[in-house]
Amino acid sequence: MASFVSEGSLICRSHRLVRSSEPGSGSPHTFLLTPAVPNLDFPTVRPVLGVALDMDGLLFDTENIYWEVGQRLLAPRGRSFCSRLQQRMMGRIGVAALQEMVDFHELDDDPHDLLAESDEIYSDLLGAGPPAMPGMPELIDALIAGGIPFGVATSSRGRFANRILRAQPWFDSLSFLLTGDDVREGKPHPEMYLAAAAKLEIEASRMLVLEDSGNGSAAGVAAGAVVIAVPSPHTRTHEFPGVHAIADSLSDPVIHRLLAAE
Repeated sequence: MASFVSEGSLICRSHRLVRSSEPGSGSPHTFLLTPAVPNLDFPTVRPVLGVALDMDGLLFDTENIYWEVGQRLLAPRGRSFCSRLQQRMMGRIGVAALQEMVDFHELDDDPHDLLAESDEIYSDLLGAGPPAMPGMPELIDALIAGGIPFGVATSSRGRFANRILRAQPWFDSLSFLLTGDDVREGKPHPEMYLAAAAKLEIEASRMLVLEDSGNGSAAGVAAGAVVIAVPSPHTRTHEFPGVHAIADSLSDPVIHRLLAAE
């Protein structure tokens, strides 16, 4: 079951995720789970006219691969990959992502060199392609059956995004493919999702964005899109302020109900 954003609070089953700005809720920028009466009201939005999908961690289980890449990069340098670093890097593009690693661990390496090294490791680990996330095939089928234009907006490098997506039977159904090679600013900057709305030729406010990370969700929110966060095991601790809802998976009824709205 999804969690809904309503009047500044997040409602999740029979508990409430309280914003830290409320008295006694803890340190800034955190959410605390406290008992509450479930809110059954579904937030009102206009029907969406198109959908922009993140790729890594949303459509495909690639985050474990990225984790292994991080470990292999850092182990020879006497450092380790961790969730805090992963969160900082998520959504960043190319050199900017590796600059986060350099800054986090105070490395002497040039981020350009780290990027080339990480590309080589990632390519080897990618193999025949990553597995689909739960509910992905059914979501794609629903979009195609409903005649809803959709595309992929990923911070991944173009050659890797194409390698993964071109192997999918629905690749030719994509209305667009935007990668980290197509933008100057990575997520949480809104450039990626403003470009997606332009590709769909719709207002950003009529576009549904599905994202698994805090940075990606923030990019969609900043672009003015309707955002549903679908956290993966790697992003369940992220914050998702401003999103329309937080779904358990791509099979969550909150997503399919919104797609079916007229």
